[in-house]
This record gives sequence, C-alpha cells and structure tokens, in this order.
Amino acid sequence: MACPPCGSLLDYKTAKFSVTRNRRVGLLHRLLQLSTLGYLLGWVLLLQKGYQERDVAPRVAVVTKVKGAAAVEAAGRRLWDAADLTWPPQGENVLFLVTHFTATIQQAQGTCPESPSVLDGMCTEDADCPMGNPVVHGNGIKTGKCLMFNATHSTCEIYGWCPVENDTLARKPLLADAEHFTIFIKNTVHFTKFNFSKCNTLQTTDPSYFKSCTYDPVFNPSCPVFRVRNMVEAAGKSFEDLALLGGSIRILIEWNCDLDHPATQCQPQYSFRLQDTMYNFRTASYYWGSQRQLYRNLLKLYGIRFDLSVHGQAGKFSIVPTAVSFGTSIAFFGAATMVCDLVLLYLDAKADIYWKEKFEEARPPKGKPEATT
Repeated sequence: MACPPCGSLLDYKTAKFSVTRNRRVGLLHRLLQLSTLGYLLGWVLLLQKGYQERDVAPRVAVVTKVKGAAAVEAAGRRLWDAADLTWPPQGENVLFLVTHFTATIQQAQGTCPESPSVLDGMCTEDADCPMGNPVVHGNGIKTGKCLMFNATHSTCEIYGWCPVENDTLARKPLLADAEHFTIFIKNTVHFTKFNFSKCNTLQTTDPSYFKSCTYDPVFNPSCPVFRVRNMVEAAGKSFEDLALLGGSIRILIEWNCDLDHPATQCQPQYSFRLQDTMYNFRTASYYWGSQRQLYRNLLKLYGIRFDLSVHGQAGKFSIVPTAVSFGTSIAFFGAATMVCDLVLLYLDAKADIYWKEKFEEARPPKGKPEATT
C-alpha cells in the first residue's frame, strides 16, 4: 500500500473538455487562432519563405574597368584617360576616379620659406623658428631662420621639397568631363550550398553590346556599364559639387535568388549611397635632372572613391525548414488555448465556477477497492 505522502505522485491526470458559453473568451480564442494562421501564411510562408533552406554567404568576385577621356587646359592642354584618372588601374572592390587636382612642378630637396597657410610656420623673428623642429602640419624641418615669404607674410625657412606645395585650388573641377566616364562592373556570385552561380552580365554573343549599352533600372537592367554622373545623382549629390573636393560613394549589389523559380529571375539590385563629401590624397612622380639632381612632380588628387559591396542570399525548398515552420505554428495554436485558459480561470468574474468545472477529482465508489492490475 502506498504511503500518504507519496499518494499525489501516483495520481494520474487526464484532460477534461468543458464547453464554456463565454463570448469574450471565445472571441479572444478565435482572434488568436486567426493571428497564428495569418502569421503562418503571410509572414512565415509568403514573406520569409520559411519552407526554403537558405544560403546567405555566397562567394563573390568583382572586376571593374573605367573608360573615358578628359582634356585639361591648365598648364597647357593635356589629355587624361582612364589610365591617368583611375587608381588602381584595374579596380576590384575599391576604385578612385580623379576629378580635380593641384600640381607642384619640379620640386627638389633644399631650403625655402614655408607656406603662409601653415600656422606653425608663421614667424616674426628667427627665434620663432627653432632649428631642427619639424613644422606641424607643414612641409619640412625648420632651419632657424625667419624669411619674407611675400610682402605681407613672414615664414620659417625649412629644409624639404621646394618650392612648397601649391595649395591654390581652382573653383571649378579641372576634370569635369569625368562625369561622362563609364564604369564596367562584372560581379559573379556562387552559392556553394546549392552549387549555383550567377553573373550580372548579359549572356550575349554580340561583342559590341557592352560597348554601346548603359545601365538603366527599367529599360536596360542587364547592362553592367554605369555612367559616373548617374551614380552620383542616384546617391543624392550633384556631380559638380562632389567633384570639387571629392567624396565617397558606396555601390551596393544585392542578390536575392529564389531557386524554386527559373535561374533567369535571379537578378541583382543596385543601390548607391553617399558616404563622405571630401576625399583626396597625394602622389608624386620622380625623375633625375641634367645635373643629377632628383626632382619630383607632386599632385594632390581630389576625386570620387567608389566602394563596392556585394550581399546575397539564395533559397530553395527543403522539407526540414518546412516541418520546423509548421511545428512552430502548431505550438502557437496551443499557446492560444493556454492564454484563454488563464483568462478564464484567473481574470474572469466567474473564475471560481470555471475552476470547479475545469478541475475535478474522480474517486472510486465507497466500499469498493481501487482496481489494480
């Protein structure tokens, strides 16, 4: 015979169904069930495609090429083409297109007065230029002398590349024709989980197609040749403003492929976003003069930096995520019943009555022992 403290451990509980004529709880139950059904059909199956297995980490390859030419009248007429204006010449995920510049020609190492635009280089006497100290944000090392730079300014003499850098910037971009340059972007993605690859270029046998087409999201979405001006405007900026001091634009290529449909429907989406409104750097070319003197031509280049970013995902029907999605929804149906039970048993005005009807203890008839097996 079981001891009294252990009696409750040996009890068996079975579900009891009671029909409750409570319209408010009944309405809540149906609303929760409809919400669960809407979640399953609308969100899980239609929007999130919960019946598909997904690959969100494709292998990506990007190749870019720039085409175009621009003529500059400053310091003599000179033609600049893609080899002159693009850094690096064969870009991948990043490329820089020159739109403006300042040039300092025939610099040689020696002594000369510092530029008056450098605050640490200003002076009134030699004591303001301690020998051997570098000029903060300047162009060389102080020699200990204060010299007249022009009729209105005196600056410290420095040892460095002379003459100092020309910092006079034209008010209009010298390479304004760069807006007509085109950038060819070839992008290939490979979803290893499904062994599926796709390229953003149109599969054509016409060799002249890519030389004549230009990308248009509506009329020509399969042409990966982008005009620079169109990309800048798509990023919300005018080319004239951005070309003057430079800037940075992010090119985002997004692949969202449903492999339950034909592969031709897997196409990339392009978006352009302005990241910064100022970008420049310096570069120099060196050469030897007739007297074996080393010279350099210094260029401060302003332009547009394009950062390419590729994201992608692919999905295909699989029985495992389908079963998980349906199992989760079934669990939500059970949760709806549990919520209604809590409202009925604890929050309703007649909760004590429902409690007595919900839970009932069944005892064997008196005088007859409990059946055992």
